[in-house]
Amino acid sequence: MNIKGIQFEPEFSFKTSRSGGAGGQNVNKVSTKVELDFDVVNSALLTEEQKTVILEKLSNKISKEGILQVISQTERNQLGNKEIVIKKFYEMMNACFVVKKKRRATKPSRSAKEKRLTSKKRDSDIKKLRKKDW
Repeated sequence: MNIKGIQFEPEFSFKTSRSGGAGGQNVNKVSTKVELDFDVVNSALLTEEQKTVILEKLSNKISKEGILQVISQTERNQLGNKEIVIKKFYEMMNACFVVKKKRRATKPSRSAKEKRLTSKKRDSDIKKLRKKDW
């Protein structure tokens, strides 16, 4: 289930608006904030199992209607924010389909146990020396 080869651009819809926060006159006049909307539920490019994985892993970024929204307002121009939004989207998609390695249970080695015990013994000796037992 590799997502890297799929080009999603035909299914993107972009919205622009004024960025919030400080920035002076540029913020008040220019619509530089870019929002990318991608309809996961109705996408023709994704299989049903890919849709379920995306809906599960990105549930906090997907609306009730099944629309994934990615926003950027860091750049001072619209084109820069648009490129950032597209890059973020593809990174999110690729991160969804990374399969985590299973953890193998291991035991600490004998030397590691010995090191731990000797350091504990040394620390307790140091603390014993601090006591004023006259």
